[in-house]
Amino acid sequence: MSGLMQLLEGELGNELINGLSNETRVEKDKTAEVLSMALPLLMGAMKKNARKSDMADGLMGAVGSDRHDGSILDDLGGLFQGGVNQEVLDDGKGILGHLFGGQQPEVENQLSKRTGLDTGDIGKMLMTLAPIAMGLLGKQSRQNNINSSGDLNTLLGSMLGGQPSQNKDLITSLLDADGDGSVLDDVSDIVLGSKSKKGGLSGLLDGLFGG
Repeated sequence: MSGLMQLLEGELGNELINGLSNETRVEKDKTAEVLSMALPLLMGAMKKNARKSDMADGLMGAVGSDRHDGSILDDLGGLFQGGVNQEVLDDGKGILGHLFGGQQPEVENQLSKRTGLDTGDIGKMLMTLAPIAMGLLGKQSRQNNINSSGDLNTLLGSMLGGQPSQNKDLITSLLDADGDGSVLDDVSDIVLGSKSKKGGLSGLLDGLFGG
């Protein structure tokens, strides 16, 4: 199974940066900066939902649907060619509503503060990334024969492993709003990362741009 950072440092990351940059007219380095934080946040929110009995079934149903079977990843060039279509954006808007609820403006504001980008650009990137994140999870779920919310929770933990420690405060403040620390306690790799490797945004950017 492939971790999220491993996927982002490969061809997938390059395609997403190029596509999102063209879609929003935002510089590639800024787009990469948003991507390095936004996708872990989306996956972290999915993981939090997978642990809640009232939300886990809905997430399992979404992951198991044909809409989120991973086929969106097969032609990312086509997805961005001529602009992302409204159907994808509407799907993304719905996903964000389920994942973040009333916290979505705060998520956008925090990413805006950290990157210096307008919240409108951040919002469009998140709407575009949400179906892609669901596609990633759907594809990994099928490859690993996931059929329960517990297994899905474990899968998400594996995908999130190795996140840079500098994401700790962002994930804590946005995904652990009740202050119980459950997100970070349950996914310790999000906080700890890998101390033997170059981590953080600089490591991701180096991987994406050949540094």
